[in-house]
Amino acid sequence: MTDNAANTPADTTENQMPGVPEDLARCAMVIESAIEHLLKENHPPLAVASALLGGSLGLLARSMDKDTILHILDSAAHSVRTGEIHAATQAQPAPESEKA
Repeated sequence: MTDNAANTPADTTENQMPGVPEDLARCAMVIESAIEHLLKENHPPLAVASALLGGSLGLLARSMDKDTILHILDSAAHSVRTGEIHAATQAQPAPESEKA
């Protein structure tokens, strides 16, 4: 491989999210890029988040049972209640659209 191949987006994502499977890291990178794009177009964050959540729930409903979906949502709610989700977002740099 050449030096350029070592700097692919997948490699960058893996370095930012150690221990995360490559397919998940790539999906996360695409979603983050889409979010940044929508925010740069001045779509309200609530609209972007609601669309992502609705799409995610639809995908989950097509691929797993209700109890598994509820377990995932309970885990997400727990992360919000304990402050884990906010701590994780504060550790990440702000997207370009939020920088002053």
